Amino acid sequence: MSLESDRDAILSRTQQLLVAITAGDWDAYAEICDPTLTCFEPEALGNLVDGLDFHRYYFNLPSSGAPSAVQSTMIGPHIRIIGDVGIIAYVRLTQKMVDGKPVTTAMEETRVWHRQNGKWKHVHFHRSPA
Repeated sequence: MSLESDRDAILSRTQQLLVAITAGDWDAYAEICDPTLTCFEPEALGNLVDGLDFHRYYFNLPSSGAPSAVQSTMIGPHIRIIGDVGIIAYVRLTQKMVDGKPVTTAMEETRVWHRQNGKWKHVHFHRSPA
């Protein structure tokens, strides 16, 4: 594959991942991620999380009434390809309604992808408040 098509694929897979997270679609999320996914994120309180069980918990939370409109936008994605590894860094803006008012939050995210059997799998990420 060309460097440009790999970059396009990483951007597309990251967008698919964000859509799955926003929609609460566990099956899509699990398909995109490697089962040994690791991460550092605010919810892990400074600990390295290994595997998908930690993340499944958030997908399984009961809904609190009618779903509200949520939108995630990647700002300034920077992509680097190193062989069968792709790294994308960006700021993620999430827009949603809280107590009837629109709220936007920002997170700095870095995601690592590994090409496995010709398909990009999400293997590690780091999220921090912007």
